Amino acid sequence: MKKIYYLLLFSCLFVFMVSCNNSKKEIFTVDSAKENLEFAIKQYEGMYSSIEDIATYPRNIQKNGETHFVNPEDWTSGFFPGSLWYLFEYSGEEELKEMAENSNAGLETLKTNTGTHDLGFMMYCSYGNGLRLTENSDYKDILVEGAYSLATRFDSIVGCIKSWDWQGPNNNWQYPVIVDNMMNLEFLFWAAKVSGDELFYKIATTHANTTMKNHFRDDYSSYHVVDYDTLTGEARWKGTHQGYADESAWARGQAWGLYGYTMCYRETKDPSYLEQAKNIANYILDHPNLPDDFVLYWDFFAPDIPNTERDASAAAVTASALLELQNYVEEPLKTKFFNSAEKILSSLSSPAYRAEENENNYFILKHSVGHKPGNSEIDTPLNYADYYYIEALKRYIDLSE
Repeated sequence: MKKIYYLLLFSCLFVFMVSCNNSKKEIFTVDSAKENLEFAIKQYEGMYSSIEDIATYPRNIQKNGETHFVNPEDWTSGFFPGSLWYLFEYSGEEELKEMAENSNAGLETLKTNTGTHDLGFMMYCSYGNGLRLTENSDYKDILVEGAYSLATRFDSIVGCIKSWDWQGPNNNWQYPVIVDNMMNLEFLFWAAKVSGDELFYKIATTHANTTMKNHFRDDYSSYHVVDYDTLTGEARWKGTHQGYADESAWARGQAWGLYGYTMCYRETKDPSYLEQAKNIANYILDHPNLPDDFVLYWDFFAPDIPNTERDASAAAVTASALLELQNYVEEPLKTKFFNSAEKILSSLSSPAYRAEENENNYFILKHSVGHKPGNSEIDTPLNYADYYYIEALKRYIDLSE
């Protein structure tokens, strides 16, 4: 009998030790974050060396396996130089600074571009990070002019910056505004402080308030697109363009909203923005269709869950936003948001999502989704997934240390 007892005891101890060892493998640490940034440096040095024309920017991998390079006018053009700036900030390597400066140069013409709402992505991720790290006065002048160009897209009747100039799939949109546009407000908040022109602050807060009123449902999920009446300013249609359905929750749209309102609270200290960010975060983290590894499905209501694509870009944006948001909240949300971001980073850093060295055409992350209904960029690396992953890793290190 004793023999059986000891055998059972030994078996239980063995299972416990194996379990502990396995759990240790899943723990994400500062050293893990640093290792991933060191890997990112190697990948992006390789990616930079693969560029033939410095005024083109790697966006994704095409179906034929080749890197898709885009021109400065593409909405994603600022993410590659922005990633280089972050990697320079982490490493202090002058070579990375030179790469970032060279990549920035091709974007200067954007400062007069009034045809896009994405100048925040395009200019603030690139020139904004460059100015922050070098205090280059030329960058400041370029950015201020770019902010004035972005401001031309604001309509005081609607109370928003217009997103697209095309009229939608049925040619009946009047003034479409997408939730992604929340991300470009940081550029305007910066411009308000640097230029002293209150116009930028007014535009940013008005856009944020209008979006909060019309883009979000009672459960704090977000529509992708809201179309406004240009005469009355009222919302005339709400739906999606890149999500599964008009009443679904496109994953990256939820992430844009979370990041945007967290940033708005940082810039204004308006408690309504903090409440909005907290509620969006809880919608994401408490959703029954959130995967166990916290890497979001491309849409929370995709019909083929769990056999559908993940969106590493949505996960990376969410992780970065949560790491900032946890600074502004009390327990138990503080621990909830930090641990959730940590879990996302752990998952994205695993072989399931992170590439091997010199593979994946030098992109860091695999498995993102750009526009599934449009059959575009499905299960591919995306430059903005890398950008927000790098940003989240840096934020994690800063918080932990």
